[in-house]
Amino acid sequence: MFGRAPKKSDNTRYYEILGVSKNASQDDLKKAYKKAAIKNHPDKGGDPEKFKELAQAYEVLSDPEKREIYDQYGEDALKEGMGGGGGGHDPFDIFSSFFGGSPFGGGGSSRGRRQRRGEDVVHPLKVTLEDLYLGTAKKLSLSRNVICSKCNGKGSKSGASMKCAGCQGTGMKVSIRHLGPSMIQQMQHACNECKGTGETISDKDRCPQCKGEKVVQEKKVLEVIVEKGMQNGQKITFPGEADEAPDTVTGDIVFVLQQKEHPKFKRKGDDLFVEHTLSLTEALCGFQFVLTHLDSRQLLIKTNPGEVVKPDSFKAINDEGMPMYRRPFMKGKLYIHFTVEFPDSLSPEQVAALQAVLPPKSSTQLTDMELDECEETTLHDVNIEEEMRRKQHSQAEAYDEDEDMHGGAQRVQCAQQ
Repeated sequence: MFGRAPKKSDNTRYYEILGVSKNASQDDLKKAYKKAAIKNHPDKGGDPEKFKELAQAYEVLSDPEKREIYDQYGEDALKEGMGGGGGGHDPFDIFSSFFGGSPFGGGGSSRGRRQRRGEDVVHPLKVTLEDLYLGTAKKLSLSRNVICSKCNGKGSKSGASMKCAGCQGTGMKVSIRHLGPSMIQQMQHACNECKGTGETISDKDRCPQCKGEKVVQEKKVLEVIVEKGMQNGQKITFPGEADEAPDTVTGDIVFVLQQKEHPKFKRKGDDLFVEHTLSLTEALCGFQFVLTHLDSRQLLIKTNPGEVVKPDSFKAINDEGMPMYRRPFMKGKLYIHFTVEFPDSLSPEQVAALQAVLPPKSSTQLTDMELDECEETTLHDVNIEEEMRRKQHSQAEAYDEDEDMHGGAQRVQCAQQ
């Protein structure tokens, strides 16, 4: 067939561009091209040169004859004309035909026009604080539309379609609504007959698999990797995994992390906070307790000998907070907020015992004469927040009554005039 065997040249670059091994199957090539082409599509801000290289690599490797020549003799042999050449097609044509037509049948060229981008699909993903501390993987089953493989997204057996008579191929209709005498309102909406596509397919020619819809439903399982230290509200994106449609750049599936409230720990950035209540004896004389961490480790928390813990105070433990995102070996702090519980009352014996060991009272002892000049008072327990709310409510009601009185007087005066 050839006068002489051509020199061997590079026969690995196309495989490296697609990120596959030399023994990759056609299915592996399709998956690799699809993922990389969507990611590098110029409409999504990708690199045009990379997009062109991907199309060139896929065009050669997806053709058995060209792939055999490339594997034996390399890239130069294809450029010299063996097997019909390599990389001569418009990369946008290849991308469009991959998603909306036969792989190299030339259907639906996108040359000279930009494809619209499909919508992203956003899903909330509930996670626990333990998930964010330890990292986890969650498998989720989702249904989505994919291009019909039987008709390659044409919707018909023959690959043909007719211009919709209802909208003249525009995909849109204008309806007129009468609002009153000499007043009309024009409204534009998608054509019901063609569902906004601008084309119709005869019943006899409809694809038996997709029934002319061009897409079919597919169930897919996605493995969502939640990395250590991720935050509430952070997004995990799967490029090009949303609903497919002909002549459309497929959108992304986006998972948004939603952290469930934890009964013990509160998170602020890379730090963790926990509440702990001490008795007065523990606050004055020392304490120890066990805190179960988010990874089930048992932490012994205790005071130093003679240390006194004051009410509403904080203590910190370094490197026991949340792992830092993308730096999981570094951690924030764990803060413990102490509340001290005081006894409701003390017996005379307890008072005497405490006075014997505690520092003396700081208040000056009053003489009998000074006491005689003072008026007796009685202290009452009070919920200050509740009292303030009640007072504000009363003040608001008094203000409203005052406004009503002044307003009524003005109205009477106006009527008299």
